[in-house]
Amino acid sequence: MRVKPKRTSLILVLSIMKVNQSAMLSPQQLDACASLGQQLARLRIARKVKQSDAALRAGLSRNTVYRLEKGDSGLAFGQVLRYLEAIAPGSTLLELLTEKDPALLTLEAREKSKRVRDMTVAELKELDF
Repeated sequence: MRVKPKRTSLILVLSIMKVNQSAMLSPQQLDACASLGQQLARLRIARKVKQSDAALRAGLSRNTVYRLEKGDSGLAFGQVLRYLEAIAPGSTLLELLTEKDPALLTLEAREKSKRVRDMTVAELKELDF
């Protein structure tokens, strides 16, 4: 007589095999993941692409893209590359890490060029107490 294995024991074994990726990484590696996520977010913003549009182009859910930009270490490397391709077609990971993308350089220049203007006489009188 043949005995069928129970499905619950198989599920239990598979759930034990699940590994929390962030618990397995060093603090430096976690910082690198966060930095990569921030760089991807900056590139997306510099290229003026909505997060939902980038997710659609990459074939990822918006939640996955959110986790990717927050530096979640549990995502697959292929997802990172697909997202990069969706944001900046033809761009490489090396270009992202070295910040050589023209859109990033433009964004940086825009951020630096914010000047403070002099206050008008009316504004100065308003602040005078």
